[in-house]
Amino acid sequence: MKKNSELENLKVQNRRKEKIRKELVDKKWILKIVLITFVLSFLMSFISESTVPNLNLIGGILITLIFIILGILFDIIGVSVTAASPKVFHSMNARKVKGANIAVKFKKNSEKVSSFCCDVVGDICGVISGSTSVMIAGSLSSKLEVDLFLMTLLVTAVVASLTIGGKAIGKSFAINKCDIILYEFSKLVSIFYHGNKI
Repeated sequence: MKKNSELENLKVQNRRKEKIRKELVDKKWILKIVLITFVLSFLMSFISESTVPNLNLIGGILITLIFIILGILFDIIGVSVTAASPKVFHSMNARKVKGANIAVKFKKNSEKVSSFCCDVVGDICGVISGSTSVMIAGSLSSKLEVDLFLMTLLVTAVVASLTIGGKAIGKSFAINKCDIILYEFSKLVSIFYHGNKI
């Protein structure tokens, strides 16, 4: 009987949260993020498709590693913004600590910042590392005289493993050091940002 009442309480609380979430859905933000993703993905895909085929093997590997690392870094930032404590940054902002005001704004918009960092940047990095991995596979296949299909499978698996493994390590690091990461990122952004709107 007690378990049933606890379950009912959980269901009621869940319905309330869902109602609040529906009210908080920012349709303009969703449209904006879809357009930003489309434009950035289109541009980055165009650049990678027009430049990657002309790269040598080492250049292709370097670009792939850069975009894997970039995807992991932005994933760390996205998780940190979500997990960070707002009280810490409100206190720092009251003491006029450099970058704290930006950290407060990021924290207030944590859903949007996290979506941009983890989804938009993550997907773009995935697209580029995917196209460079195909080029690497083709280059290795001809140099080592190995079947292209097998080499593509191998290179794609390595790239996916590095990306997913790196993000798994990054998420754990981001949760443990979220306040420091958000503060350092906000300090970096404060160098370039001086307006009232983010």
